[in-house]
Amino acid sequence: MPATMQSLEKTRNIGFIAHIDAGKTTVTERVLYFTGRIRKIGGVDDGTTAMDWMAQERERGITITSAATTAEWDDYTINIIDTPGHVDFTAEVERSLRILDGGVVVFDAVAGVQPQSETVWRQADKYHVPRICFVNKMDRVGADFNRTIDSISHRLQANPVAVQIPIGQEDAFLGVIDLIEGKSWTWAEEGVDIPKEGPVPEEFIEDYMNYRSLMIEKIAETDDELLLKFLEDEEITNQEIKDALRKATIGYSIVPVFCGTALRTKGIQPLVDAICEYLPSPLDVPPVTGKAPTSDDELLRAPDPEEPFSALAFKTVSDPYIGRLVYFRVYSGTAASGSSVYNSTNRRRERLGRIVQMHAQHREDMEEVHAGQIAAAVGLKFTATGDTICTQDDPIVLETISFPEPVISVAIEPRSRADQDKLSDALVKLSDEDPTFKINYDNETGQTIMSGMGELHLEILVDRMKREFSVEGNVGQPRVAYRETVRKAARGVGRFVRQTGGHGQFGHVVLEMEPGESGSGIVIEDKISGGAIPREFIPSAQNGIREALNTGPLSGFQMIDIKVTMVDGSFHEVDSSQVAFQIAGSMAAKDAVSKARPLLLEPIMSLEVVTPGEFLGEVLGDLGRRRAAIRNIEGQGEIQVVKASIPLGESFGYASAIRSLTQGRASYNMEFDNYEAAPEGMLTV
Repeated sequence: MPATMQSLEKTRNIGFIAHIDAGKTTVTERVLYFTGRIRKIGGVDDGTTAMDWMAQERERGITITSAATTAEWDDYTINIIDTPGHVDFTAEVERSLRILDGGVVVFDAVAGVQPQSETVWRQADKYHVPRICFVNKMDRVGADFNRTIDSISHRLQANPVAVQIPIGQEDAFLGVIDLIEGKSWTWAEEGVDIPKEGPVPEEFIEDYMNYRSLMIEKIAETDDELLLKFLEDEEITNQEIKDALRKATIGYSIVPVFCGTALRTKGIQPLVDAICEYLPSPLDVPPVTGKAPTSDDELLRAPDPEEPFSALAFKTVSDPYIGRLVYFRVYSGTAASGSSVYNSTNRRRERLGRIVQMHAQHREDMEEVHAGQIAAAVGLKFTATGDTICTQDDPIVLETISFPEPVISVAIEPRSRADQDKLSDALVKLSDEDPTFKINYDNETGQTIMSGMGELHLEILVDRMKREFSVEGNVGQPRVAYRETVRKAARGVGRFVRQTGGHGQFGHVVLEMEPGESGSGIVIEDKISGGAIPREFIPSAQNGIREALNTGPLSGFQMIDIKVTMVDGSFHEVDSSQVAFQIAGSMAAKDAVSKARPLLLEPIMSLEVVTPGEFLGEVLGDLGRRRAAIRNIEGQGEIQVVKASIPLGESFGYASAIRSLTQGRASYNMEFDNYEAAPEGMLTV
């Protein structure tokens, strides 16, 4: 096997994903320390971690942007991405999972599966990312390993298999028992010592036998040969168990579960062993699929350095020292620093200037990149998130990355005329970095509107403008991104006739409009028959229809979930033109909307509040005042979990409200769910 292929077999591209405060960054910090990547362990609370390098991250103690690094462990190269856990920064998780081969999902041993745990799990399912679980914070009061495994099984519909069990829980947590090797690992109370290896403690022998038997049974169910041995009570070797577990993990049929406490540095070394042992290398995942730029022909690219070069850009960053930095994952082939590449998404030639390997915000120069590697480049001027870069001789367009639409908007204006250009420059650079941050100029109000995923998201971006770009802006109250739709079917006619000297303009479009399925957007069908409208004018008419539906009649918001069928029309052999049919299509759409009883829609958020039982009444009363619909209330001991739907417009300031209602003891998580009809009185928004 060539050296490069051998190194690919020992490469792991993994990400740490979890709910906020589950301990991803702390786990990552310990992994980097034990692999020798950093020499001193930092703390999230102290603002000294290697991966949370932004000032905003260190002040708030949360991860905001996904940070990449590379570590070495027992001849394995592990490319690591530490992702945010807050729902406002879910795009960082989305783009990271798109290019990773495996994931480590971190769970809080007290809380188990939390709302954002479900979100990141669904994102990993979407991109078919094999994963292992790490139950963190086993030393906390209320930690329960078995309850966490049950919640993974029930709430995530997964098949978790314990490969380790804890030696004690809460303040009695001393280490872990390896169910495959049949030995224990214990750690000293203080310091970051190498774990002490020993036999299974006497008092845990029975638990060990029961858990090991259950583990072998679950693994055997995924492997016919192993199942036969298990049923016939033949001896199954540890290596056979490991091989079958690796195969089942990569095949998404099993999720191995490990445990520890990252803050006390217990359980980290076995976790790194498990990453190397059970998560896939670039050779274990199927070849990446793409399409030819000029056709829909499907193309494959194997993770081989000898294949044509192809890579996907998954992140862009404006670096104050070296300019625009583009992160990319190489799927096939090799590219050298300074070489010419082809952006097949927008069909432009680019120069791959400096290639660097990232360690959070620090850079190390590389001469070239190979299949399976994650790197960043300086010099890609026209490449944005989701673009494919490849060789021009053998181009391919890889599947891009989809991002959720922003749901909250604020108006921003410069504090002085001198800041005008600086503000525009800052907004453009930040929107280039973050696909969920949108900017548009409202011609009617003359305001610059910026939209994002939540209050914290926009607050961080405004703070970054001030610190990184030295520009301050006046920010208005958050504005909700409402939508409009129609309630009934209607017929619309658009007839555009202009007669001047010489050629005139003539376009005539007849269409039928009806409410579409929820989440369908705008669907336009062409049922023109008998050449009533020539084929060359159909796209222009459709463009006019879409243009008209960009602005609703009630409050000027975009219209969604509408089905439009073009049924008839007429043309003039001399006077008809594309412009005339575009205007006629727009007129027909507006005519139909006016008859179809337009309706304002408001974004509804899915809310989960975790509160002590004594404050349940206050929490429910406040939600009632905010027009929230309570879906479910579950009790876990003295803790109550309230699941509700709440209009986004009623949720502003909820963080402060719930803190004061519950003496700061409750927590909540909110994410966009759907659009629903707004009350009639809101038509003046």
